[in-house]
Amino acid sequence: MPVVLHRLSAFVLAIACGIAAAAVPPLPDPATLRPGQFIWRPQIAPEGPVVVVIGLDEQRAWVYRNGIAIGVSTISSGREGYRTPTGVFTILQKAREHRSNLYDDAPMPFMQRLTWDGIALHAGTTPGHPASHGCVRLPRGFAEDLYEVTTRGMTVVVADRESFPHGVAYPAVLAPVTTTGGMIAAAALADGYHWDDAAPAEGPLSVLVSLRDRSVHVLRNGIVIGSAELAVAPDFRFGGSQLFVMGEGVESAPSPLDPQQPRHRWTAYTLARSGDAELPAPEQLAAHLSVPQAFARKLYAALAPGTTLLVTDLPAVRDPGEAQPRTVLEAGDGTAKLRP
Repeated sequence: MPVVLHRLSAFVLAIACGIAAAAVPPLPDPATLRPGQFIWRPQIAPEGPVVVVIGLDEQRAWVYRNGIAIGVSTISSGREGYRTPTGVFTILQKAREHRSNLYDDAPMPFMQRLTWDGIALHAGTTPGHPASHGCVRLPRGFAEDLYEVTTRGMTVVVADRESFPHGVAYPAVLAPVTTTGGMIAAAALADGYHWDDAAPAEGPLSVLVSLRDRSVHVLRNGIVIGSAELAVAPDFRFGGSQLFVMGEGVESAPSPLDPQQPRHRWTAYTLARSGDAELPAPEQLAAHLSVPQAFARKLYAALAPGTTLLVTDLPAVRDPGEAQPRTVLEAGDGTAKLRP
């Protein structure tokens, strides 16, 4: 039996009522950040577990909340003879003001300890290459922001090409690791979708629509609980990333996700534009994108105020053969921070 597809109107067309839009100027691609610069976009996923991935080869730190990238920064790891160890660590201790007991009482602001023998994340000089005694130095502003969203016991993955040859150090929009540091696994899609009915019903919900991958992913508490194939009209063009946040209240019109239910209210924010491409209006998205009907109904049942929906032309999961992909973190607004 052919898969029945359903319009993504509850994702985007329902936004047409009471919608608020915000256009923002572009920021540099994370791959082009200069030493000391970073991007911080916590509103992409306001809640959920946090995972940090440190890429030693490219000297970058990636921050994921609820499984979706919210920040990226340049770093400076351990120099020759003091190389930062790779592996999966947890944050053992945190201190806003700390001084090294190994290296001349050197200041280590916003210290987050990874090992008891002296390896930590902390604010420091980031010259664009490995320069520390083994710690991971972060720009001060980024270190402060990161400090505010982490907790003791949280996972930090430190990776290079040798330790994680399949690309943990080269993330895309979705976290390449689980909240415990394991590799994220893709579920088999029967009838065009997968949904974990045994997954917890509580916790922040994030939805990622990747036009590049032709896929939709639903995450709760940083774990993918549902995925579906996305059908895109051949003549549809979309360049950039748009964030939608579900608000309180519903409209009198029925939801296209589930006609027996009312449609929700959403607020839209433009995060990025690719080149000169214009982002289409919500009704245009709804007219060109489709998902399996059974998946649409399950998603509607999971939606709650505060749910974030990200529609992007970037890949959800990195192709291992792609050396340096773009990421969703390519635009900023008043809350984004890019500091020298």
